[in-house]
Amino acid sequence: MAEWVSAASTLLAVLVMVSFYVSWRAGRLDRLHTRVETAHAALQAALNRRSAVVVELAAVGGLEPASAVLLAEAAGTAHRAWADGAAGPGGASARIRAERELAESDLSRALRAVVERTDLEPGVRGEVDAAAKRVLLARRFYNDAVAQTRQARSGRLVRLFRLAGRAELPEFFEMDDEPPALPPG
Repeated sequence: MAEWVSAASTLLAVLVMVSFYVSWRAGRLDRLHTRVETAHAALQAALNRRSAVVVELAAVGGLEPASAVLLAEAAGTAHRAWADGAAGPGGASARIRAERELAESDLSRALRAVVERTDLEPGVRGEVDAAAKRVLLARRFYNDAVAQTRQARSGRLVRLFRLAGRAELPEFFEMDDEPPALPPG
């Protein structure tokens, strides 16, 4: 009788330990998904801010008319790409995600092409540089959060117990986010 009680109490202790571990992993996975959503919101805000700065740059003047139109069109396309698919980090279809990435990359290239060959006022130049650097950092934070979440979701325990629930697997956001180069001097 004593052996049976000892075996049952050992089994119960192991079950309690496993349930605590599974609960901890589920909580960690939930926190990682929250971090991805927060980083996605920050990335979207940084991209929207950069678009606003580019539109302001195009409207202020001091640029060639062709450059102003190029920047305004690229910023408008990037803004519409985000407005078309307002889903979260993993909720956009592959086509919409590719359109977003392409539109934002086109805006980065247009911004670099115009800013690097135009002599801008220091205040405007500083605002453009700050917005571009915020995009660079926000994308890095977002992609780091996605990488950690994907790694956590790849474990056997997570798949066995379906700890991720119905949350979609977040996707990386790949774009050309190189900021314009500073003028020599």
